[in-house]
Amino acid sequence: MLTDYIEAGMRRARYETLEDGAFVGTIDGFQGLWADGDSLDACREELRSVFEDWLLLALREGDDLPDLDGVALNLAHSA
Repeated sequence: MLTDYIEAGMRRARYETLEDGAFVGTIDGFQGLWADGDSLDACREELRSVFEDWLLLALREGDDLPDLDGVALNLAHSA
């Protein structure tokens, strides 16, 4: 279920090329979550890592998470 959630989040990822040729990535619906990299692949890998860390912290803190593509991680939604 956690892997499905991460995959759903990564499908929402958006990438921009900066003036210096580096990339920045964000995930729609997760304000303030971003990563950068020297290449698109590096940015994508970093964004996944940041998303995973952010998600684990949110789960530990009991934060309310949006459902993604029908995948719900909130206990209240899962019951």
